Amino acid sequence: MKIQSVKDLENISQMYSKKLYTPDGIKVNIGMASCGIAAGAEASYSKALEKFPGDNGVRICQTGCIGFCELEPLVEILETGKPRVIYKNITEDKILDAIEDYQQAHFKKKWILGQMRDPRCVLEDIPNPLAKVEPFEGIPFLEDIPFYSKQVKIALRNCGYIDPDSIEEYIVKGGYAAFIKALHEMDAAKIIKVVKESGLRGRGGGGFPAGIKWATCAKHDGDRYIICNADEGDPGAYMDRSILEGDPHSVLEGMLIAAVAIGSGQGYMYVRNEYPLAVKRLITAIRQAESCGLLGDNIAGTGFSFHIKISTGAGAFVCGESTALMASLEGNVGRPRAKYVHTVEKGFRESPSNLNNVETYANVPPILLKGAKWYAGMGTEHSKGTKVFSLVGKIKNTGLVEVPMGISLKEIVSDIGGGVPKKKQFKAVQTGGPSGGCIPGRFMNISVDYQKLAEVGSIMGSGGMIVMDQDTCMVDVARYFMDFLKEESCGQCNPCREGITQVLNILTDICAGNGKEGDIELLEELGSMIQKFSLCGLGTSAPNPVLTTILYFRDEYESHIRDKKCSAGVCKNLFHYEIDEEACTGCTLCAKRCPQEAITGEKKEPHTLEQDKCIKCGICYDACKFDAIAIR
Repeated sequence: MKIQSVKDLENISQMYSKKLYTPDGIKVNIGMASCGIAAGAEASYSKALEKFPGDNGVRICQTGCIGFCELEPLVEILETGKPRVIYKNITEDKILDAIEDYQQAHFKKKWILGQMRDPRCVLEDIPNPLAKVEPFEGIPFLEDIPFYSKQVKIALRNCGYIDPDSIEEYIVKGGYAAFIKALHEMDAAKIIKVVKESGLRGRGGGGFPAGIKWATCAKHDGDRYIICNADEGDPGAYMDRSILEGDPHSVLEGMLIAAVAIGSGQGYMYVRNEYPLAVKRLITAIRQAESCGLLGDNIAGTGFSFHIKISTGAGAFVCGESTALMASLEGNVGRPRAKYVHTVEKGFRESPSNLNNVETYANVPPILLKGAKWYAGMGTEHSKGTKVFSLVGKIKNTGLVEVPMGISLKEIVSDIGGGVPKKKQFKAVQTGGPSGGCIPGRFMNISVDYQKLAEVGSIMGSGGMIVMDQDTCMVDVARYFMDFLKEESCGQCNPCREGITQVLNILTDICAGNGKEGDIELLEELGSMIQKFSLCGLGTSAPNPVLTTILYFRDEYESHIRDKKCSAGVCKNLFHYEIDEEACTGCTLCAKRCPQEAITGEKKEPHTLEQDKCIKCGICYDACKFDAIAIR
């Protein structure tokens, strides 16, 4: 069906709602994003399909990531007139039992994460068949669980709730209504005004106001281009990937609205090659949108035409930078250029180009539907709306979270993330990817927004958040990120190429026990030089991990250099393990697991560790339940 109007969208929504919320039988949604597949969801999906191959009372479907990656595979089961139930850790051996459990209403609580009402829709007047149902007793609602209770999902509004390969399910949730509205009811100036007034800032790292960028691009003559940056390269970051895998149509719709606003007829999605599932689902979404008349020529009979092509990157981190990305799109080496000519004036093919990232575009449709005031009502004065973070590292609840701007770091790490596991002490959190700063515990009450993070030496970045505990060596953390950035630097400018190399060499020496007096001051001087004189954002932000760890953890640097000690037990040349005889109970667990047979002793008697045999692998330290293995 070719969609021409809002009425066409409503007709599709009504028709598919009857199929989606069938009065007979149940629907089983299995989380089939990369995190779920890695945890075994594909095997669960195949086994469920084998048992229930058709629509014979049980419909087996796929969804994207609902965020709680720690508990994957996640399975949602729903039935008309009853709440949705989310089952956790449903591997191949449990999937059929989980379905039977729901059918018989046994509800084995150890399998259940919670229940949820029908996902909040962007359009308030969309029929909500499951809204007025009686909850199952004893099963918590998802929004009452700490991981979800403080989240507000806008960019992730459909992830984990709909089939990413179904344009019909996207339309049921209000999909493409904003685009049709923009096409028929709004002119370019009005669209840009709404985006400006919403306060939406680019979520790709730079944080530049999206509305101002759109308006500036629209002013320049030429073939204007809409470009989506999905070249997500930060270690531990997977925000964009999850949106593309779970709700690709939301990004396409955001790009379409931007195209109407700036007068563009061609769009490009630059996706990192390491995201094959995201690319696959994008291709499906583009073909579906084309078949429905939402992409292509003369869309909805308005004379507006827009096409989208996908380009996959070759894995260069620097191609996340706008000018390097556009150079790569052109088939050239992905190297940044000086910013005295902005890409909104001369970007891709020397033409006006508007580049935003995946999360930015995904925010646009609900802003047009709900209004600028609605979006601007969330967040802080200079940081509006919500932000998606990938919460990883030494944290109990790893996963993807979307929270209002202005929430504190403590709320994210302690309340949503559940804090540091194994009763270890929290040490720091790094925000902003490899070029972000490491924030110590004393700043955990600061608000998470662009300004506050900058005040403590970090950045928002694209949304990576890595939690570190007492066993993390901050000098080694700085060395790790400098090693990463050295490999990813394009090598075009001396300050970045040579400066990062020199910083890495000094940090490597310090971690190896060869640090010397004056190294800390030299690192500070080099960091300042790299920040001031590098060509692009990679270089200007590269010293952040080094400078913030020196600022907040200088004592660790001094201990490495002066005392030749690594208190965290990471730098192998600077520590050794010992067994505390008073704490050792003789449980023999450490001896059994030691790969070198370096630990000996009788059961229920204190053990000893032969230093000559020890390879400092840390297996005994992790295995000991009585804190009897000490780092000296």
